Amino acid sequence: MPRPLLLLNVVGLTHEMLGAQTPHLKRLAEEGFARPMGTVLPAVTCSAQATLLTGTLPREHGVVANGWYFRDLAEVLFWRQSNRLVRGDRIYDEGLRRDAAYTTAKMFWWYNMYANVNWSMTPRPSYPADGRKVFDSYSQPFGLRDELQAKLGVFPLHRFWGPGADIRSSRWIAEASVEVMRRHQPSLTLVYLPHLDYGLQRLGPNDPRIAEDIRLVDTEAGKCIDAAREIGAEVIVVSEYAITPVSRPVHINRVLRRHGYVQARREPLGWETLDCGASRAFAVADHQVAHVYIQRPDDIKAIKLLLKKTDGVDLILDRSEQRQFGLDHERSGELVVIAAPDSWFTYYFWEDDALAPDYARTIDIHRKPGYDPMELFVDPKLSLPQVRIARRLAQKFLGFRYYMDIIGLDASPVRGSHGRLPTPGQEAREAPIFISSNRSIETDEIPMTGVKELALRLQFDGLA
Repeated sequence: MPRPLLLLNVVGLTHEMLGAQTPHLKRLAEEGFARPMGTVLPAVTCSAQATLLTGTLPREHGVVANGWYFRDLAEVLFWRQSNRLVRGDRIYDEGLRRDAAYTTAKMFWWYNMYANVNWSMTPRPSYPADGRKVFDSYSQPFGLRDELQAKLGVFPLHRFWGPGADIRSSRWIAEASVEVMRRHQPSLTLVYLPHLDYGLQRLGPNDPRIAEDIRLVDTEAGKCIDAAREIGAEVIVVSEYAITPVSRPVHINRVLRRHGYVQARREPLGWETLDCGASRAFAVADHQVAHVYIQRPDDIKAIKLLLKKTDGVDLILDRSEQRQFGLDHERSGELVVIAAPDSWFTYYFWEDDALAPDYARTIDIHRKPGYDPMELFVDPKLSLPQVRIARRLAQKFLGFRYYMDIIGLDASPVRGSHGRLPTPGQEAREAPIFISSNRSIETDEIPMTGVKELALRLQFDGLA
């Protein structure tokens, strides 16, 4: 039988963070070893997780960002959940080939639904026909959700994302994962702890308040590590990326619109929406990386020159240049744009805030045609924002339709972002981390594509 393994994903953790505020993670690193880990372009959640689990780059697994333009639908779709969007064998597929009794628990890693695993849990709100959103989760088997929520309560979705996001969502995930490990003793347990994402984006990595966030997530990681030790499991801790300081939002779609490439549609109630199918070109913004989809091949050169002149743009990759980064996939844009180190890309396409779409002021990760970190903030222009939130929540709990319009449109508050590759020589600060409880797999350099094989070696090497 393979050795049990906990693969713990502590998002945003770097080698530089190991210290007095991380006693559990530091102890694990001292028992085994720790290294800065190579990352993938774009260094964002879905792309990184797909690479960690398949050992391949986006050109093979197809996850070119957290969302992309589905050309046949003429729609941008973010944060899809079907595992079938990922191409290639995952670590648990290979584990099953080596041992028919191999089992996997996948706790809140992305692309969770319909994965070839035994136990899984992921946020999945219910959307009744009247327009409400009801907090819920999806589990496999179905009864796992009810078992865990009977003990821990309903998963706190409002603590997982939005202005209220805090340690309580990671605590719930950690405690649910401990329950699954103790009850089922999987061969492989995948656990995702997102807490560091929130403060690092809101405050930036240099803010002294981040030390408390690091301490809090270390406590939850420690619960998982202790439970893994109880069942005789080895432990690998990884992160997906480092979050680095930013101070400049770049409105890339507004640049394209001013030059006639982006087409917006005026809706009957007065706001604008991005008309992707009618646009000659538009950008799908995702932190510090943007895929630019261009209908006419003759426009590619002119758009590349235009964006090169845009403040906050560092690098622009056409199809041939994407190849060296493993990003040359049909889902990628004709151009991939990388922000300057101090910059990040908004999805904003409107020129007048009075014409901003209705979803712009709400937490709506699926409707927005790009990533929006402003969803972590309450609009500072609101007077008595807590009163507005309380009123909206009262409408929700009374069963009425409601409009949680609490998000601001001034993108300047964001202080941390990610997506770029680390600056050479700054890996301890700007690269994700790899920690192993066992030195048998120690090596000087660990690319993200190598994690799958290292994990399998830890589980299977030396077994008859």
